[in-house]
Amino acid sequence: MNNRLDNDDPIMLSALQHYSYCPRQCALIHVEQAFDENVHTMRGNAVHQRVDEPGFESFEGVRSEKALPVWSERLGLIGKCDVVEFYPDGRIYPVEYKHGKKRAKAHDDIQLAAQAICLEEMTGKPVTHGAIYHHTSRRRREVAITEALRRQVEETVAAVRALLASGTLPPPVNDARCKECSLKEICQPQALADKTHQHELLDELFNVDE
Repeated sequence: MNNRLDNDDPIMLSALQHYSYCPRQCALIHVEQAFDENVHTMRGNAVHQRVDEPGFESFEGVRSEKALPVWSERLGLIGKCDVVEFYPDGRIYPVEYKHGKKRAKAHDDIQLAAQAICLEEMTGKPVTHGAIYHHTSRRRREVAITEALRRQVEETVAAVRALLASGTLPPPVNDARCKECSLKEICQPQALADKTHQHELLDELFNVDE
């Protein structure tokens, strides 16, 4: 019996990270196929160059697979892990590479947990922990793949699938997230926010108190 949540085409693992960061960003990339470069994406691309080519390395009994394709039939996910470490004791440990300094980001954790879920389904072994490697700090931040985080993954999958099915573009948020977004010029959050504010002012102007 197939216990997949639905029969739609698989969605990219990266879409979960994009959605949890900003639903509008997710729609621009995965619905409208829009993408642009900024200093943050260029740094990210440079960081990923070392792990984008498939291959493996072994050190002290640990086998590291780079650019490993992964998928989940149950959740309908497909993508790849930057690095997956296979330990002699059977542990499986995904590592996601990010530029910037070591700091917790929920959208990165959701992406990593989704990778863990894919690896569990593919190997039949539990994946209890993984790590985000922060390139600027040259440090790993270990992430426990908790039940709460797994629920977040499933909720995000459902939200992304609904967004893709609707084909609609959510409104801009125009907050601190926009500063680092490569799609800021395409999204135009400030212009759209100003337009909304103008409509609010007009409504107040012609609002006559009884």
